[in-house]
Amino acid sequence: MHAFVFRLLLTLLCALCGANASAQSTPAASILAVALFEQARALENGEGVARDPLTAATLYCEAARQGNADAQYNLGWMYANGRGVARNDSVAAFFFKAAAEQGITVAQRNLATLGDVAPKMPDCMRAPEPEPEPLPPAPVVVEVMTPVDYSLIAPRKIYDLVHKLSPRFHIEPQLALAIIAAESNFDAAAVSPKNARGLMQLIPETSERFNVGNAFDPTQNIRGGLSYLRWLLSYFEGDVALVAAAYNAGEGTVERYKGVPPYQETHNYVQRILRTFGARQHPFEPKVTRPSPLLRR
Repeated sequence: MHAFVFRLLLTLLCALCGANASAQSTPAASILAVALFEQARALENGEGVARDPLTAATLYCEAARQGNADAQYNLGWMYANGRGVARNDSVAAFFFKAAAEQGITVAQRNLATLGDVAPKMPDCMRAPEPEPEPLPPAPVVVEVMTPVDYSLIAPRKIYDLVHKLSPRFHIEPQLALAIIAAESNFDAAAVSPKNARGLMQLIPETSERFNVGNAFDPTQNIRGGLSYLRWLLSYFEGDVALVAAAYNAGEGTVERYKGVPPYQETHNYVQRILRTFGARQHPFEPKVTRPSPLLRR
């Protein structure tokens, strides 16, 4: 079995790397199906490996599910003759029919010899069941909310700039300052490992989304961050916990989990924003965007 696994991995690597020019234009799924077929054939006939028809049938079926006509025909033949698997004319008819539809004429002849047998799709041809949606996490609980006096912490220029710009975006300065403190600790030159930049740690996509040309310029950065906060507040209907979670992990992640994602970093971030901002709700502008369809109250 170890030799088989090694041979399978080697074949897959060779196939996926594109050993010839034509392979470079072949879809990865087709390349994988060919590799599975070759390994299945080797196992069926004992070519360089110990003969193992059951594993061969499993590999044939995966290749057949991905549309490989040769695998469909060979597996039909195995079921029609009971070679390595229990004979099953209905399953054989299914595979012969699939191979015939892809142009393998001998499959059509073999299908005819089975008579009026109704084709039956085996379980191995069914697509894998999708993983269940994750359960929504427990709500973030913050026992004490104590708004921070950022006039004692923030650099005066940044503090004044936030108070000047925030009203234009209908954002309470306390929330913007809480985000800046959590994101960059008021460092206008901060850069994160994910390439988030400046005071409000705007990633390049967010900068482009909100027309920020220079994320290291405090005024542009704060305007961009306030624009994003205004959008998030509208999208999540003023729920500060969800807005903070989305600012940290992305609004798509919040929607996928239908709440604050179960990431420790995000939970800590949300708790910090709630504590220092001092409220769970913030006024929002419904006209900015429609609310999230998954979280509409």
